[in-house]
Amino acid sequence: MSRILVTDLDGTLLGGAPEDRRRLRDALNRHPEVTVVFATGRGLTSIRKVLRDPLVPRPRWIIADVGATVLDGTDFSTVEPLQEQLRAGWPGPERVRAALRRFPGLTYQHGVIQDGRCSFHLAPEHLTGELTAAVEALGCGWTYSADRFFDVLPPTASKGGALRALADKLDWSAKAILVAGDSLNDLSLFRLGTHGVVVAGGEPALLAAVADDPLIHRPHQQGAAGILAALRTLGWVATVRPEPEPRPSLVVGYHRPPLRWAGDSWQPPTSPNGILPTLTSAFTGGLPGGIWVTARPGGHPEAAREQSAGPPLSLVPLTTAEWSGYFHHACKEILWPVLMSEPGRSVFDDRAWAEYRTVNARFADHIGTLAAPGATVWLHDYNLWLVPGLLRTARPDLRTGLFHHTPFPPADVFATLPVAAELRASLACLDWAGFHTTAFADHFRHALTGLPHPPRIEVCPLGVDRPAIEALARTRTPPPRSGTGRLVLSVERLDYAKAPVQKVDAIARLLAQRPDLRERLTFRLVCPPPEPGLTAYDTTRALLEQRIDEVNDAWQTPDWRPVDYLPRSLSFAEVVDEYLAADVLWVTSLQDGMNLTAKEFVAAQAALPSRHAAGPGVLVLSRHAGAAAELGDAALLTDPRSPDDLTAVLAKALALTPTERRTRMHRLATLLGHERPADWATRIIHAIRRPDPAS
Repeated sequence: MSRILVTDLDGTLLGGAPEDRRRLRDALNRHPEVTVVFATGRGLTSIRKVLRDPLVPRPRWIIADVGATVLDGTDFSTVEPLQEQLRAGWPGPERVRAALRRFPGLTYQHGVIQDGRCSFHLAPEHLTGELTAAVEALGCGWTYSADRFFDVLPPTASKGGALRALADKLDWSAKAILVAGDSLNDLSLFRLGTHGVVVAGGEPALLAAVADDPLIHRPHQQGAAGILAALRTLGWVATVRPEPEPRPSLVVGYHRPPLRWAGDSWQPPTSPNGILPTLTSAFTGGLPGGIWVTARPGGHPEAAREQSAGPPLSLVPLTTAEWSGYFHHACKEILWPVLMSEPGRSVFDDRAWAEYRTVNARFADHIGTLAAPGATVWLHDYNLWLVPGLLRTARPDLRTGLFHHTPFPPADVFATLPVAAELRASLACLDWAGFHTTAFADHFRHALTGLPHPPRIEVCPLGVDRPAIEALARTRTPPPRSGTGRLVLSVERLDYAKAPVQKVDAIARLLAQRPDLRERLTFRLVCPPPEPGLTAYDTTRALLEQRIDEVNDAWQTPDWRPVDYLPRSLSFAEVVDEYLAADVLWVTSLQDGMNLTAKEFVAAQAALPSRHAAGPGVLVLSRHAGAAAELGDAALLTDPRSPDDLTAVLAKALALTPTERRTRMHRLATLLGHERPADWATRIIHAIRRPDPAS
């Protein structure tokens, strides 16, 4: 008897682990009477990429473009006249975009190939009756899902409408169909009276919409595993007793995934340096039996899609509200200012802290469920400070370590947090804690004074992938450094802790004091903005852009402006070009756990020591950055809290002779060392696993 499996892709068929997809594929191969139909928001180009994965079952039919396209899966030809009927009344994308241009909350999804639809990003607060009325006035329909995706469609098009038309054409009965989904984008599929499955981690709004439907399965498994569970419950596929899966002996916990989503695929980070590529390299370089636990913020389907490379992921689904309260407010408005030794900026909010507790509890539950007996858990940063205490209670067999990539403040500053006692009790449950510098390690030790059985504490500064930087630098041909002009460079994310406004003020003072530098000095500030929804730095951004305008207005000429502001991200190759062109790299953090930018600059400059007759670039480095503990006075150290010192040290850097530049860069390159970041990660994992001397 024929059976029909109609499944969404992102977050559903592509969710969960690769092994889950393999089991589902094998089960479908054993039961060829089950016909597979894709029902997705993707277009054909993107679907073709998905089908390159051998673990993805081949579809006989494809419903694409949120129901505006119906394809034969054997040759990808359109199914007519069915598709023509679904698109009847479609006014075309130009008319739709023109009519909706007056709604500033709508952002068109550029880079996504769209056919018979218009897809936008839209925050929940901008989903208004005025907007939907404008869509309906066009004679169109719409869907909204994951608190982010707004699709405008032909009036009769939807996933459910396309499936109904296809089922009528092929004479499928409702009882022979199982639909699978995870977001409101799939709701129309669940309105047809068929069997259904909402996989674990599905959008809460979808679960609420189908809560009373007895035909809907709600398995505890995510993605493909949830689909397979529903197929087995219905008796459509035979249950094969699987071999017991080994549980991971290593669990890495971090609030960010190791890869970034770019259009329709996972991509590696732009830089080879930092914690994300470091841990990815460690996984691929010999850490078997490990898994990376990370957040799935906002229920975005793209965050749930399984990547084809890098460490295996296990996702902790969070709603948009949970992510905002946890990360945007608790992490960035309560904890971050204290870590930066700026407690006056900290704004405590009970609701945000409740979300922080909730998210940490989700991570702890997830890790506790996954980890093998006696497994090693390596947590990262202040975002998961409550997890150690929760794991100690639920899974005392685990070995738990935490590395702080950020500064750790003095004990008296830490104590200003209203929740300091709660955090101290959890952090004392660690087996191991690591820091970039001795000073930060000492601050942590003093913060836990008086608590029984504090963790072992080690200083383990992180380096950069020097061979990768050097190899890239040797392939680059940036514009030659000017014989008379000087380029001062800063590359940093937007954050008051990086002192960007103080630097612009210092440039203004220097130009006032040194008329000879006018039209000969450019300060290039590469400063990408934070993620949408993070408002903690809005004041800093407004003041920074105001001061840049004021300084440029005061000193610029038709052919020159003193501050060149780039509020966007650059590729790592472009960043290396900037490093090689710079006379000075200017790092002025008020506090910084390490600052790998300083190390990247040294590696790039040292790779080509004779590129410029004026000598290599000069590193001006904040005394409060962790890198200063390693590189010392081989750099020119500055205090960004002192306006006069900030100006004077920059002037000194610009005045160094070629010989002085070469001497300093040689010392910096020697101090930088050659340890691979992946070796650093492996060493820390062994340190966490090492038994306590007293045990």
